[in-house]
Amino acid sequence: STALILGGIVCLAKQKSCRQRWNIRPSEMSINTLNPIRAIVDGMKLTPNPEKPMIALSIGDPTVFGNLPTDDKVLQAMKDAIDSQKYNGYAPSVGYQKSREVVANFYSCPEAPLEAEDVLLTSGCSQAIDLAITVLCNPGDNILVPCPGFSLYKTLAVSLGIQVKLYNLLPEKSWEIDLQHMESLIDDRTTCLIVNNPSNPCGSVYSKEHLQNILSVASKHCVPILADEIYGDMVFPGCTYQSTASLASDVPILACGGLAKRWLVPGWRLGWILIHDKNQIFGKEIRQGLVKLSQRILGACTIVQGAIESILNNTPQEFYHRTIRFLESNSEICFSELSTVPGLTPVMPSGAMYLMVGIEMEHFPEFQNDVQFTERLVTEQSVFCLPATAFEYPNYFRIVVTVPEEMMVEACTRIREFCQCHYRTCSRDSNELDQ
Repeated sequence: STALILGGIVCLAKQKSCRQRWNIRPSEMSINTLNPIRAIVDGMKLTPNPEKPMIALSIGDPTVFGNLPTDDKVLQAMKDAIDSQKYNGYAPSVGYQKSREVVANFYSCPEAPLEAEDVLLTSGCSQAIDLAITVLCNPGDNILVPCPGFSLYKTLAVSLGIQVKLYNLLPEKSWEIDLQHMESLIDDRTTCLIVNNPSNPCGSVYSKEHLQNILSVASKHCVPILADEIYGDMVFPGCTYQSTASLASDVPILACGGLAKRWLVPGWRLGWILIHDKNQIFGKEIRQGLVKLSQRILGACTIVQGAIESILNNTPQEFYHRTIRFLESNSEICFSELSTVPGLTPVMPSGAMYLMVGIEMEHFPEFQNDVQFTERLVTEQSVFCLPATAFEYPNYFRIVVTVPEEMMVEACTRIREFCQCHYRTCSRDSNELDQ
């Protein structure tokens, strides 16, 4: 009987834990988290030509080459915030009230008024996008994402069990949205439409009319918009930027932005969500959901929050203009140079920091795709451009136009030399027949 009792105790113990050995597995969420850019770049054989210094046109960080420093007033604002010793503790998860007021005042306009309660401060624009997707979507829902588009949308959505539907952008129309295609993707489980304007990777800026047409589709199908506007106001002269919310009448919008690009401080990690909800469609529940989600990880750096008032109100207009002039000049150099290269079709941007270049693959029979093309460009010419397969858009590559002008000119010269070396006038099939 003692043996039976002991056996029963062993059985009970086994029911509690039948583990006989260590078996620690990564979570489903971590397994499903994939950065397409990393996946592609890590798989490329990137061995530069030792006789040519490397020129990286692939990194979307304007600070890399040191030629685009932020303004002295921005730096002074940070120094003053540190010296005040007021911002060394925890802030509320949604940000300091005063800092939220400052952002609200800066972006408020008669067509889309904002108050402090409409602003959440976040750890960069990336966290803003993460919170926006997470508050709107459940596993099994789907979101509409631009193609080509910023890869983070898919990374975040897929890790949460949210389906991503890609809507096409039209290069022949300066990357406007194919509205018919976008609308065809909407179903009962579509919970969010992402609109990125100005665009990464395209550098496109939508007209007022096009934004109104996008809003009409969203309104017709009652789909809220996540407006990724991190490059807002970074548009070239002659082009006008309008926030999506300023044109909306009924569509509720979560607009995501931050300091990273316009103020040239991506490492400072201050972003925001602006809640535009004229008709109270989001209501209290979405706002409360965002507050709850913000409490998972305390967001924006408190020192930058302390500096934000001075950064937004005291940065001179000339700083913004100088940055834009540089980006436009580099874009024009790049577009002009590559427009005359056989086999390439650059698309002139209107803003942001990027330019997309089409590869007429039939004229480069040695390469199967844009990944092989850009890989060999590194091997032979030490120029690295990001293959647009990373943005789910094959046979293009993206150029970052923040590099110093002389490097841009040199890079274009090398790309020309590379293309002249590998260009074939006939198609792949007839080329093979000639051989």
